[in-house]
Amino acid sequence: MNQITMPVLPQMNELWQETLNWQPDEPQQQQFQRLYELIVEGNRSLNLTRITEPIEFWEKHLWDSLRGIARLLPANNSAGENRKLPAESVQKVIDIGTGGGFPGLPIAIALPQLSVTLLDSTRKKITFLETVLPSLGIENAATLLGRSDEIARQSQHKQAYDLALLRAVGAAPLCAKCALPLLKNGGLAVLYRGNWTVEEETQLQSAIEHLGGTVESVEAFTTPTSQGARHCVYLRKVVTQFERPAR
Repeated sequence: MNQITMPVLPQMNELWQETLNWQPDEPQQQQFQRLYELIVEGNRSLNLTRITEPIEFWEKHLWDSLRGIARLLPANNSAGENRKLPAESVQKVIDIGTGGGFPGLPIAIALPQLSVTLLDSTRKKITFLETVLPSLGIENAATLLGRSDEIARQSQHKQAYDLALLRAVGAAPLCAKCALPLLKNGGLAVLYRGNWTVEEETQLQSAIEHLGGTVESVEAFTTPTSQGARHCVYLRKVVTQFERPAR
């Protein structure tokens, strides 16, 4: 019986360095490879992703996940240019609607000092991720089953996070509604988007005023191998008169 050989992810060290001023070390590269293998295996019974070709997986799952938090990556800590959050102020991260673990798992691998919560409302996906974490040797991430609006009402999660990540979750106003109640005052939400229009930004601005958020910046970029259009929208949680800081 022939054994199926799993494709190997490209290392792409030069592109990592050129685009993010960072590259994974050998243990991290091995974790990325194992993550790729587990996702491909999991896809046989779960609808985790349509992206399974090695180069596409690298770009659209690994690189794209880390691009949203590029200024937290170690090589950038000393530069500080346009930094959204000082790296030392980010400790607790929540990935809302994590699905197969993106962007949360690549971020947990790249930044092991962070505590990453992988939130999803689909039990099968959470069960899958609960097998992935020990397989990857990841100790700084944990799963959480539930809807963001329900989780945000729980005292241990309300206003508890420094950084919220939302990728392929829904319209931007919905993303803001999911993220802002979970953030500490001064915390940041990163919305991973494809295209981004002035109309979308206007709708988002009007939607977040009463939630205690503001659009801090929007970054436009292209993916390094397929030249696809991407945007990251950064929302800052601000103190409001309706909400007291968490103690």
